[in-house]
Amino acid sequence: MTISVPSQTFEGQVTERLDKTAHQVRLPGFRPGKVPLKEVRRRYGPAVRAEVAGELMQSSFFEAITQEELKPAGSPNLDVVKMDPGIDFEFTATFEVLPVVELVSFDQVSVQRPEGEIEDADIDAMIQRLREQRQTWEPAAGACEVGQRVTVDFTGTLDGEPFEGGQGEGVTFELGAGQMIEDFDRGVTGLSAGDETDFEARFPEDYQAEELRGKAANFHVELKEVTSSELPELDDEFFAGFGVEEGGLEAFREDVRGNMQRELDGAILNQVKSQVMDQLHDLHTVALPQTMIASEIETLKQQMLQQFQMYAAKEQPDLPDDLFTDQAERRVSVGLIVREIVDEAELEPDADRVKERIETMAQQYAEPQQVVNWYYSNHEQLHQIEMAVLEEQVIEHVLETAAVEKVQSNYEDIMAGTAIQTPEAEDGDDDTAEPED
Repeated sequence: MTISVPSQTFEGQVTERLDKTAHQVRLPGFRPGKVPLKEVRRRYGPAVRAEVAGELMQSSFFEAITQEELKPAGSPNLDVVKMDPGIDFEFTATFEVLPVVELVSFDQVSVQRPEGEIEDADIDAMIQRLREQRQTWEPAAGACEVGQRVTVDFTGTLDGEPFEGGQGEGVTFELGAGQMIEDFDRGVTGLSAGDETDFEARFPEDYQAEELRGKAANFHVELKEVTSSELPELDDEFFAGFGVEEGGLEAFREDVRGNMQRELDGAILNQVKSQVMDQLHDLHTVALPQTMIASEIETLKQQMLQQFQMYAAKEQPDLPDDLFTDQAERRVSVGLIVREIVDEAELEPDADRVKERIETMAQQYAEPQQVVNWYYSNHEQLHQIEMAVLEEQVIEHVLETAAVEKVQSNYEDIMAGTAIQTPEAEDGDDDTAEPED
């Protein structure tokens, strides 16, 4: 796009800016505010012209795309063509535009929606997991067995020689939990605190250290300590740790059920959403702006680099673009399709649902109202919640027309993501599936 700004407009702004500078600048030999405009133009003219040009290019560009009803896919490259005194200021703006997305009929979308009830046994299992999360480990006498924790000192050799990772002091692990290789577990089981032993242990063929795969090492082990787990009692102190101050076990079970229901609803929504988004991507062909792909690749790179930092990686790897291209293209494509659905259906974030989601999140904190106020005073955080709600509304809009099968299942399978058939599963009759009314 080539954009022209009348010389009178451009020069007028330059002169106005120079005149303002003349009243503020201090130069040797001139009284403050009395520097001649000619002198100011000589000294500061080029810099002021460049400053005005930059501002005019930005404002004129946005006026031009609004007038032409264009939707840029990213920031433009702006280049000055003419900026000499006495002629119109002219520049070019080079940019990609958002593609036209022709939406298909959503009756081509077919998804499975898992459904299941939370049973008393599910609540019992969850409470058991919560107790295990808060278990303590107490010293135990006698021979150690599977399920107990042991602390050992050990040295290992291969063909009589020490090897990397073959020595340890004060190493604690749970017997039978797969934290050590199977032969090592077996060699320690049955010892008591203070015992020493020697045994041979063979590393599995798929062991992470390639140089040790399938090899047998000799270990000398001294058992320092044996501990057994102690689960907390289901009492008022335990319940209070989860925010249940009154009502005892019955109230605690209801609180657990409520949390499990929210998790179940979220899992179902995510599984349906994943199917819808995958099919929207597969059903549409979208011309992808390279600007958006490059931006998405950079976002994915930064996310991975943050993960490296989380795990305290000493060096940040140089990540090639190709590693992220497919994922970036998919995300850009789905984003453009969703944007078109929002525009065509004239969807806007439901304010009541946004409020409900924020209040639900706030209940996890000691001062819920302060959290609610923080979200509503933080534009960026509020926008993220609004976009999440809007995405749910898009899914619901698609499902109004899509073919939806109910798949009867249970809490554990739904949470594990195994309640519905994956695209790789073989086609076949499913007695648990039924058309949705």
